[in-house]
Amino acid sequence: MTKILLVGGGGMIGQKIAHQLAESGLPGQTVTKVTLFDLFVPVHGPPHDAAIVGGLNDQALVVQAISDRPDVIILLAAAVSGEAEQDFSMGWRVNTVDMWSFLEAIRMANQADGYCPRVIFASSVAVFGGPLPGVIPDDFHCAPQSSYGNQKVVGEMYISDYSRKGYIDGLSLRLPTITVRPGKANKAASSCFSGIIREPLNGQEAILPLPDTTEHIHASPRAAAGFFRHAATLNTSLLKGVRAITMPGVSCTIAEQISALRAVAGDNVIARIKRVEDPAVAKIVETWPRAFEAKRAHALGFKAEETFAEVLAVYLEDEGIKPRA
Repeated sequence: MTKILLVGGGGMIGQKIAHQLAESGLPGQTVTKVTLFDLFVPVHGPPHDAAIVGGLNDQALVVQAISDRPDVIILLAAAVSGEAEQDFSMGWRVNTVDMWSFLEAIRMANQADGYCPRVIFASSVAVFGGPLPGVIPDDFHCAPQSSYGNQKVVGEMYISDYSRKGYIDGLSLRLPTITVRPGKANKAASSCFSGIIREPLNGQEAILPLPDTTEHIHASPRAAAGFFRHAATLNTSLLKGVRAITMPGVSCTIAEQISALRAVAGDNVIARIKRVEDPAVAKIVETWPRAFEAKRAHALGFKAEETFAEVLAVYLEDEGIKPRA
């Protein structure tokens, strides 16, 4: 019997995970309760058993969220890269102070009755920073060059130390950029990677702030949800104390993304991409990795797409989109 708490469950990835749990559950386990905890939970969102509306800065809600002792907690809630860079104090408060307070609540529960949940933290490629090799090996050092990246490293350290002390059984998943994100653009510096696909397919203009030669790493929302479901049942003794794992993904240039879109939608759709370079966005993105080895993740059973054409096909299928000129 497994109870799951999705912190940030009202967001795109949280909703994808909830849908996958409703459809497929967890390998070898019966999911008995899914709770979404977020500032906003869609009324007509994914299947779930309970919802808690509010933030991690509300200690009463945090205590409520862990009161029934969820077996698996997935930490998705965060201030995204662009807004964390623009609002320094907010980024550190949301991405580190609130997370610490939440883990402290779990520690208090652990000391009261031995509670020790599986906690899976959504980390990011932003934990790495230049100078970067062409392909990032699994043992590459963290030297982030953005506030968001530094905040994600702090989160990884929390997960490692609270696990070392036995308060949680945690792991951190270093996610590639999740593409194509449905819905509206957010304030992440990586938002354009989805926007140049999503908006043209919807008949709208898309602003491309980066050069076509920009290379980046992608995985679909479906793959991302699969990462967290797989991590929920992973034997963490296999991690040998190294609890941050770099996830697999597709490395490609923006030009290759556009080529994949052209192949399914044609030149009229591509014409809706408008190039307006933004040095502020470029300054953040250029410090991010371009490709991962991800040998460790593959060995542990994590899977993602192998080409951007596959990423695009997943988006079209999952969102029920038929390309139109």
